Amino acid sequence: MKARVLSGIQPTGSPHIGNYLGALKNWAKIQYDYDSIYCIVDLHAVTAYQEPDELRGKIEELAGMLLAIGIDPKHSALIVQSSIPCHAELAWMLTCVTPVGWLERMTQYKAKSLAQETIGDGVLQYPVLMAADILLYQAAVVPVGDDQSQHMELARDIAQRFNSLYGDTFVMPATHLPTVGARVMGLDDPTKKMSKSASGTGHAISLLDKPEDIRRKIMRATTDSQPSVDFGNLSPGVANLIEIASAFEEWAPARAQTEFHGLRYGDMKKRVAEIAVSRLEPIQEEYRRIVAEKGYVNQVLEKSAEHVMPIAQDTVRKAKEAMGLYTPL
Repeated sequence: MKARVLSGIQPTGSPHIGNYLGALKNWAKIQYDYDSIYCIVDLHAVTAYQEPDELRGKIEELAGMLLAIGIDPKHSALIVQSSIPCHAELAWMLTCVTPVGWLERMTQYKAKSLAQETIGDGVLQYPVLMAADILLYQAAVVPVGDDQSQHMELARDIAQRFNSLYGDTFVMPATHLPTVGARVMGLDDPTKKMSKSASGTGHAISLLDKPEDIRRKIMRATTDSQPSVDFGNLSPGVANLIEIASAFEEWAPARAQTEFHGLRYGDMKKRVAEIAVSRLEPIQEEYRRIVAEKGYVNQVLEKSAEHVMPIAQDTVRKAKEAMGLYTPL
C-alpha cells in the first residue's frame, strides 16, 4: 500500500516559475509513487482580503494550471479546500487542543503582526488549519519548503498532543520529502525568494507569461558588474539564473558549469531565456487546451472531492468519537 502524500498551494497571484521549479514540477513527478492528494487551499487565502470574483477565477485558473503541469486526475486527487467542510471542522477540534503560546511563537505570525496595525485571527490560526489539512487525510509525507518547516513541526506537535489526550487518532506526518525542488529567487532582488505577492513587473516569471515577456524579464534580471560567468565567484543574481536553467533542464552542477562558465552575461541570459521559453511553451499549450474544454476543470475537482470525502469524513468521525462529541449512528 502506497504512503499518502499531501501538499497545497494558495490560489492568490499567478503561479510562477518559483512555484513550478520549487514544488509543482516535483508534485507531478512523485504522484505515481504515492497515494497523492493536492489541494488548492482557498481557506488559507482568505486570511487576507480577497476580491470574491477574482478569487473564484484564480481557483479555476490554478486548477487548470496544475493539470497542465502534469497532475494526473487518474492517479491524483486535485481538490479545493473549501469544497470539503471537514477541513474547517477538524481545524476547530485541533484549535481546542493547541496552546495559544505555540501559535504566537510562529515566525510568520510574528512578522505579520509587527508589519500590520491590526491583524485577523485567521493569521494566528493559519497553522492549525494547515495541520488539519495534513491530519485530515492521515498524510505520511508532506512536501514543503524550508519556509514551511516550522508549520510542519507544529502539525506534528498538535497531532502528538491530540493523540496523548484522546488516544491514537492521527498519523504522524514525516517532516521531509526525499526529493527537494529548486529555490528560485526574485529576478529583481535575488536575495529574496520569488513570491506571488511581490510587487513589480520584473520580479517573477508567470507560468502564463508570453515568450517576449519572459525574455524581457530575464534580460533585465539583476546580476553584477563582472563581464562574464565565473563559477568561482557567482553573485546571487547570476547564481539564481543558473539555478533556473539547471532546474528546468535537470542539470547536475557539473553540466551547468560546462554550459555557462565564461559566457558573457548577455549571452548567458539569452540562453536561460530560451530554456525557460521552451520549457513553458508545452505547459501553456496544455493549459489552453484544458480551459477550452468547458466544464472539464470543475468535473475533475468534483470527482476528486468525491474520492477523498470518505477519508476526510472517517477522520473527523474518529476525532469526534475520541473527544466525546456527538456522532450520530
